[in-house]
Order: sequence, then structure tokens, then C-alpha cells
Amino acid sequence: MAHLGSRRRRALALPAGLALTASLGFLPAGAATAAPVDDVPAAVRADGPKLSYVVNVNGGHGTAKSVKKAIAKAGGTVVISYDQIGVIVVHSQNPDFATTIRGVRGVESAGVTRTAPLAPSADMAIDSERPLTADEAKASAAQADSDQDPLEPLQWDLPAIKADKAHEKTLGSEKVTVAVIDTGVDDTHPDLAPNFDRDASVSCVGGVPNTADGAWRPGPDESDHGTHVAGTIAAAKNGVGVTGVAPGVKVSGIKVSQPDGFFYTEAVVCGFVWAAEHGVDVTNNSYYTDPWLFNCKNDADQKALVEAVSRATRYAEGKGAVNVAAAGNSRMDLAADELTDTSSPNDSTPGERVINPRECLDIPTQIPGVVTVSALGAKDLKASYSNYGNGVVDISAPGGDATRYQAPDAPAVDGRILSTLPGGGYGYKAGTSMASPHVAGVAALIKSTHPYAAPAEVKGLLYAQADDTACTNPYDINGDGTVDAVCEGGERKNGFYGHGITDALDAVRR
Repeated sequence: MAHLGSRRRRALALPAGLALTASLGFLPAGAATAAPVDDVPAAVRADGPKLSYVVNVNGGHGTAKSVKKAIAKAGGTVVISYDQIGVIVVHSQNPDFATTIRGVRGVESAGVTRTAPLAPSADMAIDSERPLTADEAKASAAQADSDQDPLEPLQWDLPAIKADKAHEKTLGSEKVTVAVIDTGVDDTHPDLAPNFDRDASVSCVGGVPNTADGAWRPGPDESDHGTHVAGTIAAAKNGVGVTGVAPGVKVSGIKVSQPDGFFYTEAVVCGFVWAAEHGVDVTNNSYYTDPWLFNCKNDADQKALVEAVSRATRYAEGKGAVNVAAAGNSRMDLAADELTDTSSPNDSTPGERVINPRECLDIPTQIPGVVTVSALGAKDLKASYSNYGNGVVDISAPGGDATRYQAPDAPAVDGRILSTLPGGGYGYKAGTSMASPHVAGVAALIKSTHPYAAPAEVKGLLYAQADDTACTNPYDINGDGTVDAVCEGGERKNGFYGHGITDALDAVRR
């Protein structure tokens, strides 16, 4: 189960053995079609497991009001209604709830968000980081220049995108906030506390905003993933620890993962809506929405999940946020004609089917308008695990790789990405999870330089300023004589690197 967790969060541990597992899976699904009806049965079943649903409504307030009445009659309880985007979160024990409610006038789609009942699940350890050693920290501090934080010499990823040069011009604006939609952020960390935006932070676990103090933090046995991501974006340049890509901007924590690590649709929708309504300029999304790695539009349930998250991302962008997401760690060509998915649903019993990635979407990363990020290693090659795809990947950034594949130049010692961990710690992780926050940080620098730029303009600058990177063919990352992936496209845009490698220096040049 540990590998399940690491894939879900778009991060991989890359120890000596480079443990990487392809993570595409789907259970054969048959979409139920309801006959159109205007009402629901007077008596409904309530003998099934308690599950969570999203109901997507078309029309205004009056339509939503009538749909909510129908939900109650169908044995559902409204948990929260995001009327801004027409998405209603519902709990029900009626096994026929989704089929019934799809037939109600005003309902565009409805689907169950999980295949396991609403109940606490066993904790799943993450195949995660290598902690920073005391000797490494001491050696790094001894080599740091007067204008560097003590661990910055170990951060090969900053000069890889010219962030160190960008910091000579600006650290970014405190008026810009990047939301880390993830497993929670430890805002008490000394490298994160100076830049933390409490007002834009929340827990969305379960789909309902919880603004209690510290609700956005990971619990003691929960994932450190979000805290690591936050440090890459905005760890303060304060003489302590590491430096973020945009160390002068604000960072917020929007916690959307269950204690067992699952990112369900209702929580993800809540996260985007919260970001939209709390002045967030950039969101970082280093996860996929469980339990389906790909959501097929010919399945009634999965179609509804795509629709709900799509509405939420569009709403956030409409309110001024640029949404950035990790491409995934399955070494898959997301532009292929077909892929074999073997790990979904990941919250119950996985199955297998062949899917068309143009019809079956990894959300949020494949939602139109979202910036999709592939990962690089320390030699600027596509990371061994990174997903790719011509026309799917928008841009590339350091995500780390096995040191034996792509070793950094000294004084850096590890091919993974060093960042913050809860409790004031530091450690290494690798994955497209680590690549995405580099791009989110650069987008924050662009927004700092162009404070009135709309999301489309920020994305346009992000792509135009990226360093063109030609395809790597043949791509034999482990040197065994076998081609591991084929890159399609030209120098200015291709399946491995998108528009190229993100460039922090150009982001701060007016």
C-alpha cells in the first residue's frame, strides 16, 4: 500500500533501488442510464453502505432548490452545496441513489466519489523521503555563500531554473499567494511561518471547509507531502534551512486528503472553491483525484467526477487563479492511443481495463486550462518515472530522479529535491509532485512582476519564457540499451518537456 500512497501524491521515493511502479488502473465500469423522470420513488432503499456523491446541477437557484428536495426524497443528505458552480455533495445509503437522481430534471450528472464506505481507513505509509543528514547539513552550511540559506548549496534545482539569479532581482511579492492543495501544511515550520497565509488556509477534508486554527496542518501520522511542496514554492530566504522558488510570496495550506491519504472529489472541489474565494493567485495540485487514476466519460459516475472538478477549476481560474498540476509518475504517454490501467479503484479492489486517455482523464492534471508539469532530473532529462505526452504536457521542471541516473553537480549530493518537512525538518523527495511546485513558484514570480495579469496572461508568459528543450531521442535513462520512452514534437513544444523548462529569471524581468 505504500506505493499506492506515493503514486497518489505524485511523489516517489528514489532510494538506491529506484522503486517505481506503473500506476494506471481501472475497474471495468458499466455506466447505468436512468430513464428520464421528474420525481423519485416515495419509498427508497437505505440498506447500502454510506457513500458520498457529487450531483452537478444545471440552472439557477430555483433548479438547485428543487434538486435538493429530490435528493432528500431519494434518500440523500446534502452535506454542502456549492451553488457558485452547481455542485452538491451528498451522502446516501440508497444503493440506487445515483441512478435515481440522474433522472431528475436539472441534474446534468451525478456520481459516487468512492467505492469504499464512509469510514476511517487504515493508515498507509508513504514510500517517501530520505531525511537530510546532520553531516550534509553541516557541510552545506560551510559552503553556503553569504547570500544563501545554509542548505541552499544542496538545492541543485534552483540554479536549474535560474531561481538563484531571479532572487538577485526580487524574491516575489507578499501580495501574491500560492495555495498548496494537498495533504496539509505545517505552518509552524521556521522556513514556512514567515510566509504563511492563514486567511487563505483551510481543511476541506470531507468536502466542507473547516477553518479551525491549524485544521490545515497534517496530523502526527499523516503525510508530510504538502509541507515538502510548500517549501519548494515559498520557503523563506531567512538564514534558515532551504530557499523556495519564490521566497517572498505567501503560501497557504488547503488540506484535501483523508487521514489515510485519499483525495476524493468533494474535497478537491471544496479546495478549488475556497482558493477562488480567498484571493489565491496560483494553486498547486500534486495529486490525482481518487479512487480512479483515469475517469472515463462513458461511465456515469466518473463522468460526474470530471464535471465537478472541471467546474471547480474553471471557477478558480475565473476568480484569478492559475492552476498548476503534476503530470504523474507512471512513465506513461498520456497522448497514446490507449493505456492499460491496472490500479483503480484504489480504495477497494483494483481491476484492469484498456482506456483512451483522451476520453478518460487524470484529474485535475488533464482538465483543460490546468498547467500540466512533467519532471526533470539533475541533468535536465525527463525523469525516469515522469508521465509525458505531446499536447498534454505544458511545461517541465525539476522533480528529481535517482542519483545513479541523473547525479547533480557538487556540492549537491542527491538527485532528489530537498525541501521542508513537518516539525522543522528537511528531506528529499522525487516525483512530478516536486516538479509542479517549481512551476507554481515561477507563476507566482510572474504574478509578482505583473500584478494585474489575468491567468491567461500569466500562463502565456510562463510558456513563452520557458527554455526551449528539444526531444531526447533515443531515451535510454538507465543505459541498458532499451529505449524507455519516445518523445514526439519539436524543439519549441514536445511530449517530454512541453514548452520547455520553466525559467524563474525571465519571470522577474519586466
